[in-house]
Amino acid sequence: MTRPATTRVAVLAGVVVVLDQITKLIALARLVPGAPVRVIDDVLALTLVLNPGLAFGLLASVPTEWRWIVALLSLVALVILVRVALRILPRGGFADHGAIGLIFGGAIGNLIDRARFGAVIDFVDVHYRGWHWPAFNVADSAITVGVTVLAIRLLGEGASAPRP
Repeated sequence: MTRPATTRVAVLAGVVVVLDQITKLIALARLVPGAPVRVIDDVLALTLVLNPGLAFGLLASVPTEWRWIVALLSLVALVILVRVALRILPRGGFADHGAIGLIFGGAIGNLIDRARFGAVIDFVDVHYRGWHWPAFNVADSAITVGVTVLAIRLLGEGASAPRP
């Protein structure tokens, strides 16, 4: 992996971690768990949620004594990301480096929460009419954008590859 690629990934991941942790500290200091603060009526609220599960509440209902499985799954995902990064970054461009940096930063931000609180701090609450998205945070957003960019890049790469 080249030094500029590593630097880009590390800097972006660091920015994501810092933004994520600052916004979570503000949410913890100013929001009451489960009490929404409306930002845009019928669309966006800030609602503090301690999510013991994976992204967007997946596996949140796992009993407390089994929560180590959630942490283990998070670590396995991080190991897989390292393997993907080692394959993509040497030949990848700026978008690939950015996507990996976003994913790493988001994963690290949420792992910090798990280590500190035993759960991830979520607070962005999006809803529209009868539809409600599970609460999320800056780290979740970074992971989602990073995975989307990486998937589009990899799918585009596969589509343009010559067929035997």
